[in-house]
Amino acid sequence: MNLTDWIGTVGVFVLLLAYFLVALNVIDPKGLVYILLNLIGALVAGVASYFLNYWPFIILEGAWTAVSVFSLIQYFKANKTPSTVN
Repeated sequence: MNLTDWIGTVGVFVLLLAYFLVALNVIDPKGLVYILLNLIGALVAGVASYFLNYWPFIILEGAWTAVSVFSLIQYFKANKTPSTVN
């Protein structure tokens, strides 16, 4: 396996890990761990797809990354602690 294969393998592993952890009720599908695993996995798999110049997966992983970033922003908005006014 070359470097691109290893990068893609790591990305796909992280995505599958997130899926299995949710399927086994180990992590919350709306929780920070799940969101971060999806973000990291999609980003890494997207990099490998870019190195391969394989546009269908560049688009797929790019969209997955974008949705994960959006989910991360929504997560932090929903879990923002109110600031104390003096």
